[in-house]
Amino acid sequence: MAEVARRRPRSLAHDLVDGLAGRIRDGTLGSGEKLPTEAAIMEEFGVSRTVVREAISRLQAAGLVETRHGVGTFVVGLGDAATFRISPERLETLQDVIAVLELRIGVETESAALAALRRTPANVEALRGALKAFTSAVEEGRDAVGPDFQFHLEIARATQNHHFVDLMATLGGMMIPRARLEPPGPLTPERQAYLRRVNAEHESIVDAISHGDAEAARAAMRTHLANSRERRRKLAEAA
Repeated sequence: MAEVARRRPRSLAHDLVDGLAGRIRDGTLGSGEKLPTEAAIMEEFGVSRTVVREAISRLQAAGLVETRHGVGTFVVGLGDAATFRISPERLETLQDVIAVLELRIGVETESAALAALRRTPANVEALRGALKAFTSAVEEGRDAVGPDFQFHLEIARATQNHHFVDLMATLGGMMIPRARLEPPGPLTPERQAYLRRVNAEHESIVDAISHGDAEAARAAMRTHLANSRERRRKLAEAA
């Protein structure tokens, strides 16, 4: 808690922008919908009125919201993010998913390296929390798309570069291949074994980031995403 208190208002505003923009991009806050009041946002995120107003101002500048004086602030669209968006219909085939994995390899290997150099204790704690949630889901026989996406999002946050976070939020949970290609429901033994291997790869990434080893983090992330790409390539060839 003391660490949060010492953080600059500017950093808090970045975090709030990320949180609200993520809700807009994933549809939680739809176009035309009114944002919660300043007081409600202050209470939920534990920030001051100044931070809320700065964040709203940034969202306005990005074209995500508009404020109608005396009425409130409303979502108007995806703003600048609309120039780059991978819609669900562009992720329907194995080749589509492979193409996104290639993009992720290019972006997330560097993201992992920067995270290793810039991560804070809070970032590492958040990563370990996402890792724990992933492990629990797999061992309980549930898929772990949500914790998987959260894991990669926390790495983006650890870069301290909000552009990585914005890109991940734009991709959303659909960037996880099995979110599009595998049926929901209880895990089969084969899928559970695969996810345990994924979990081991995640652990290697976290270890490298927590130790501040940029090259190891870069290599671990490349291995992780390349393995996923190769699995999809084999499925495409078999089909």
